[in-house]
Amino acid sequence: MRAIKITENEAGQRLDKLLGKYLREAPASFLYKMMRKKNITLNGKKAQGKELLCVGDEVKLFLSEDTIVKFQGVQAQPLKSPVNKSLKNASLRAENAAETEKKHCRLNIIYEDQHIVLINKPAGMLSQKAKPQDVSLVEYLTEYLLENGSLTQEALQLFHPAVCNRLDRNTSGLVIAGKSLVGLQTMSLLLKERLVRKYYRCIVKGTMAGEQHLKGYLTKDTASNRVTISQTPRTEEDKPIETQYRVISSVHGLTMLEVHLITGRSHQIRAHLASIGHPILGDAKYGDETLNRLYRKKYNLYGQLLHAFRLEFPEMDGALGYLSGQVFSAELPAVYDIVYRKQRSNFS
Repeated sequence: MRAIKITENEAGQRLDKLLGKYLREAPASFLYKMMRKKNITLNGKKAQGKELLCVGDEVKLFLSEDTIVKFQGVQAQPLKSPVNKSLKNASLRAENAAETEKKHCRLNIIYEDQHIVLINKPAGMLSQKAKPQDVSLVEYLTEYLLENGSLTQEALQLFHPAVCNRLDRNTSGLVIAGKSLVGLQTMSLLLKERLVRKYYRCIVKGTMAGEQHLKGYLTKDTASNRVTISQTPRTEEDKPIETQYRVISSVHGLTMLEVHLITGRSHQIRAHLASIGHPILGDAKYGDETLNRLYRKKYNLYGQLLHAFRLEFPEMDGALGYLSGQVFSAELPAVYDIVYRKQRSNFS
């Protein structure tokens, strides 16, 4: 028998949803059958599965340990034999390499409380997995929370920390992650409703002045993972976009911008600025290849100079009300100083 004590991270969801996470390999029909037969109970009583869980509730599973392990997807250890020995060793080496990589990545934590973590993601790191074998910010975050005691392996069976906003792999800067269910839900809702103001810093081609509010429509080509920008919609799938920028300083054909991302579409800032003739320096997909080649040779620059610089939280109520009006920023990577060194004193 196992007992699950409901905490804040599990509260507010239906019992059948929680059971589906805990026994992720079990068919729904099996779960409902076990509830009907009182092999799975809620607070010592028969349950239907539609009950909303509250903090302090107790779910008991009167199932064999073998059944629980099976439906949790825990694989049995393979038998030792000369046939699978080399494959097993190769698998272990790969797993150990991934674990070593995770443990040697020290996250740059900008802010942390019981509900959220703000992380300054480096360029080159995935926000979340693109393929099963990837190691992303989510895996690094999970490892960090397990190490500092904010998360346990047992709690991980029912709740996984996750990022609330995603940055392109080669974009650095602030990522919001939820380390509790209420943190994840609150931040995701605020971002969906565009209530969190997001500001980026980037270096673009050309000399610019003043500020501008750009509007347009974005078309995404999933096959090529590219987007195009137009002033009027061309298909029903086109998404309206808004990007606002102000110039910080310009020097020698380059301009440092602060960009307010009003809508948050795929590659929006990169493609929108490129569409007006000012692509981001180092952007291999939407940038100026000749200019990129020059700076790659001169400064060993690989990847676009786009950084999620500042987050401004709105006035809000509820469990995260203490974040009302707070502003957080993440220092620019050193490469910005290297490329734009002569004008660093002009940055604000």
